[in-house]
Amino acid sequence: MNPVQQRILICLISVGLPTATMHLSDAGALDVKQLSFYHTHTKEKLDIVYFENGEYVASALKEINRYLGDFRTGDMTAMDPGLLDLIYDIRETLGSRGTYEVISAYRSPKTNEMLHAMGGGVARNSQHLLGTAIDVRLEDIPIEVLRDAALSMQRGGVGFYKKSNFVPIDTGRVRRW
Repeated sequence: MNPVQQRILICLISVGLPTATMHLSDAGALDVKQLSFYHTHTKEKLDIVYFENGEYVASALKEINRYLGDFRTGDMTAMDPGLLDLIYDIRETLGSRGTYEVISAYRSPKTNEMLHAMGGGVARNSQHLLGTAIDVRLEDIPIEVLRDAALSMQRGGVGFYKKSNFVPIDTGRVRRW
């Protein structure tokens, strides 16, 4: 952060506008993207800055790839940074500071085939196989609102599983189910 950016941040804080600092990235003064996750299967938490100073943080992406890997097999892939940006933007649009509760992210071919064989709507060629999909809830936002915000972005596919209480989001073609 340069001296001008520091002065802007100090001024905003001093006049009692701490929430405004979270939106300074829109003005280019603060370029930080952070996400918080809780994995419903592993019970592991991750709070991480993945984008800073105009670029993705390589070590953070590596940690996210591990965290969002296939918890059944331990396999990993490079998760699409565009997916991270999408869920970041959804959370920002909703004014949330909540944690994403992860149900599923990357799936190995072995896991995807097993889930597909069990039924339940798992696609044989799922975006999960590509590291471009995540099934989530956002702790402080109703899933219907999360779904609607994701749909409004028009940046990929969005599903809705009310009974299972999660929203699948991906960066594939724009569609809904």
